[in-house]
Amino acid sequence: MGQLIPADATFLNRAGLAELTEVLGADRGEVRFVGGIVRDTMLGIDAADVDLATTHQPEDVLHALKRAGIKAVPTGLAHGTITAILPSGPVEVTTLRRDVATDGRHATVAFTDNWREDAARRDFTMNALYADPRTLEVIDYFGGLDDLAARRVRFIGDPLQRVAEDHLRILRFFRFYARFGDSPDADGLAVCTARANDLMALSRERVAAELLKLLVAAHAVRAVGLMIAHGIFRPVLPEIADADRLATLAAREAETRIPPDPIRRLAALLPRDAAVAEDVGARLRLSNHDRRRLIAGTEPVGGEAPRELLYRLGATLAADRLLLSDRPIEQIESLASLTAPIFPIKGGDLVQRGIGRGPDVARLLRTIEDLWIAEDFPDAERTGRIADSAVDQWLISSR
Repeated sequence: MGQLIPADATFLNRAGLAELTEVLGADRGEVRFVGGIVRDTMLGIDAADVDLATTHQPEDVLHALKRAGIKAVPTGLAHGTITAILPSGPVEVTTLRRDVATDGRHATVAFTDNWREDAARRDFTMNALYADPRTLEVIDYFGGLDDLAARRVRFIGDPLQRVAEDHLRILRFFRFYARFGDSPDADGLAVCTARANDLMALSRERVAAELLKLLVAAHAVRAVGLMIAHGIFRPVLPEIADADRLATLAAREAETRIPPDPIRRLAALLPRDAAVAEDVGARLRLSNHDRRRLIAGTEPVGGEAPRELLYRLGATLAADRLLLSDRPIEQIESLASLTAPIFPIKGGDLVQRGIGRGPDVARLLRTIEDLWIAEDFPDAERTGRIADSAVDQWLISSR
């Protein structure tokens, strides 16, 4: 018997999981844990998602779960995936597959009962690990355990063929290197470099999803530097040409114990140009909220105090702005103890003071707000006097 999953692995205690594997034929070798849950557990990492592979056809999985009283959702029936809803959360159950045709973006698959065929269609050796739910033995067809021990991200078989099957694997190579790798596999790196232009065939949503995951990995700075050096970004994100600001940001995040954030880190990779950030955000199909953050992250900090940034931008954008600046770390840390002030003057207050309804109210309100901020957010009584003085001056100048 080879290596075993530790018997005290946290995920093994998930409510309903043992019953699910028994229903799917664990005693007959018809179901195994697969992929990330095996990889991460062997690395001593608690993984959130549990995936199962089975020799059963998808319809048979549905019927078996129904008979056992386990809720099943056909989330990806065409590709053989059923989601079992357990008391401890969802578990994906996927029928063994082999690729029939690929075009670099999509794959046409057929179902099989051959475990090695299923493993052969996966991307990296460390992701093609299976484990028997009864014996906990790890089944490794392509040397994934050795690669895992060496922290080596290596394609299964011919790297060129793997990339031709799915161009996104270029980015996945660097993402897994950013998360697990100590040194890049030379053959894989060479192919990713040579085929970087293949990324242009992918939807920008897929590129964005993979990139944003990469940017928060433990060794993102190292991986991004390698990608820049080998021209990986050039076909789809030529704006990314330097990782120095990202390295500085990562150090500041670590010092302040603020979790890494993918949008903030993407902003650190772009030139300090709002127009560039706007274009990249649109190209990657980011949400409106994330686009605003990306644009704001490229804008330099002026002389605003942390409390003013908190008031004007909100907690997230204020933290982004300070982390991406060269402000002292203490200013970033101070945000956690600050509460955003509430401007006590409303438009109706100015109307009561004699300002006619209309655009003048909004303009004067902004003037008073700026004075209030300049005095470091005084109390309501002082703010009222600021408003009285501003209104008097406005009325005099309007005569």
